[in-house]
Amino acid sequence: MALPLNISELINGQTVESERIEFKEGWNPEAILHTLCAFANDMNNWGGGYIIIGIKSENGKNVLPPAGLNTEQLNSYQKKLIELCHKITPNYFPVSSPEKYQGKHILVLWAPGGETRPYKTPKTLAKKSEQFYYVRRFSSTVKANTSEEHQLFNLAAKVPFDDRINHNASIDDYNPHLIKSFLKQADSDLHSTMDSMSLKDLCARMQIARGPKEYLKPVNAGLLLFTDNPEKYFRDTRIEVVEYQDDIGDKFTEKIFTGPILLTAV
Repeated sequence: MALPLNISELINGQTVESERIEFKEGWNPEAILHTLCAFANDMNNWGGGYIIIGIKSENGKNVLPPAGLNTEQLNSYQKKLIELCHKITPNYFPVSSPEKYQGKHILVLWAPGGETRPYKTPKTLAKKSEQFYYVRRFSSTVKANTSEEHQLFNLAAKVPFDDRINHNASIDDYNPHLIKSFLKQADSDLHSTMDSMSLKDLCARMQIARGPKEYLKPVNAGLLLFTDNPEKYFRDTRIEVVEYQDDIGDKFTEKIFTGPILLTAV
């Protein structure tokens, strides 16, 4: 499955903050399990994060060129990932995307914030290991303390506005041309493949639609970005610009911009 952004920009921290990226030279199941749990809990509402396997990290920075993975490792790690994710409670599965960077194979795990948080996972892979909640503190994955556990449970009932499903809209309300323009500007791999997939599949991969296949619905962030008239769903959705022509404020000009955020912000 293609990632919604350019792999080079992701690795070099040009698109995603470093706190949301973790590099692993090889397969370290316990550390990967804990970090997936932390990204799924998304305590700071960052939108989850990414684990990149096949690139070494020193002092929090990636080491290039990549160490890389061979084909057998790619296949093996993806199979192990399924078994590993069943240890997260409730079950949580990231997007697994084999990529090639600087001539080397790597594996990118895209872990968006989960919809059924909080999540917990075993401390070790030993049988009957005690389970804990894990969170991100800056660029580190740590076991949640008592205060952070309370915060996670409070967040469980507070889905961010951007991520909420909008039941008054449908997938067909999205403008594919706006989506394609955005993916081109982001230099995403999805830009070259979106024409070969359905709008539903594209929206699901971009995380701008959620729900079961039989009831896939847009999320608020997607409606603000990729519909021609977001004010149809959100009253007073507009940008008002006022330019004062004197120090008193008696003379001024005002202009109102409506439409999708990407166009009104230009």
